[in-house]
Amino acid sequence: MLHFPPLPKNTRLFLQEMGEMSRFIGRFFVEGVRPRYEFGEFFHQCFVIGYKSLPLIGLTAFIIGLVLTMQLHPTMVYYGIEAQIPAMVGIAIIREIGPIVTSLIFAGKIGSSIGAELGSMKVTEQIDAMEVSGTNPFKYLVVTRTLAAMLTLPFLVIIADAISLYGSFLGVNIYENLSFHLFYEKILDYLFFIDIVPAFIKTFFFGFAIGIIGCFKGYYSNKGTEGVGRSANSAVVVSSVAIFILDLIAVQITDLL
Repeated sequence: MLHFPPLPKNTRLFLQEMGEMSRFIGRFFVEGVRPRYEFGEFFHQCFVIGYKSLPLIGLTAFIIGLVLTMQLHPTMVYYGIEAQIPAMVGIAIIREIGPIVTSLIFAGKIGSSIGAELGSMKVTEQIDAMEVSGTNPFKYLVVTRTLAAMLTLPFLVIIADAISLYGSFLGVNIYENLSFHLFYEKILDYLFFIDIVPAFIKTFFFGFAIGIIGCFKGYYSNKGTEGVGRSANSAVVVSSVAIFILDLIAVQITDLL
C-alpha cells in the first residue's frame, strides 16, 4: 500500500477554506431562489453598494483616461501615429482597463465594507440573534449583498468607461484640437461586438466574486475585533486575486470565439 506524506499545514488550510467556500456558494444559490425574497434590503444594498461608490469610481476613471492619453501621446507622436490615440485608448479602456480598475476599486471599497460589517455582526452575535428571532440571516445579509454587488458593478463599469473616455478626449485636446464627434467616431471605427460584450459580461462575475468573498469572510469571522480586521483585509486581497483569475479565464474564452 502506498503511503503519501501529509500535506503541509498551509495547503490543508487552503483546501479546507476552498471546500467551505464551495459550500457557501452552493448555499447562496439554494437560498437565492427560495422564498421569501428580501426586496427592501436588496434595493437598499444596491443604493449603498452601487450609488455611493459612483463618485470614487468616476473620479478614478476620469484620471486614468486623462493620464493614459497624456502618457501615450509623446510615444505616438514619435512614431507618427498620434491619430490612432483615440482608438488605442478606447479599446484598452473598454476591453481591460475599465473593467479591471473599476472592479479593483469596487473590491477595495465594497469587499472590505461587507467583510467588516458582517464580521462585526458575527462577533457581537447579531447573526445568532437574527436566527433566534426567526429571520434567515443568510438570505437577509449574504444573498442581498452578493446580488447587489453582481448587478451594480456592470453599470458602474459602463459609467466609468464613459467618464474615462471623456478624460481621454480632454487629454487629446491638450495637444491638438479634436472635436468630440470625431474623437468618438475614431473609437467606434475600431470597436466591434467581440470587444464590448465579453467585457460587459465578465463584470457580472467580478461583482459576484467580490460580493460572495466579502460575505464569506465576514460571515465566518472569529477571534473578536481582531478577526473583523482580518476579515476585511482578506476579503479585499482574495477578491482582487479572484478578479485577475476570472479576467484571465475570460480573455482565454474570448480568444477562442
